[in-house]
Amino acid sequence: MKVTKLVSTCDIKDCPTIYATDRGTLLVQGETPTDHGLQVPAHESLVEIPMELLQKAIRDKLI
Repeated sequence: MKVTKLVSTCDIKDCPTIYATDRGTLLVQGETPTDHGLQVPAHESLVEIPMELLQKAIRDKLI
């Protein structure tokens, strides 16, 4: 899979980030919440990202 960084909230590697793949999908890096109370299948996960990241991606016409 080829991954391209689209947008991040900072310049270091430990920040919420959105990546595009050559599969026509997005990868999202963020915190893994544990206090949500949802039933999530073992093959899936939840990632929490700031609204600021999505707003920046939309404003910059990246997604």
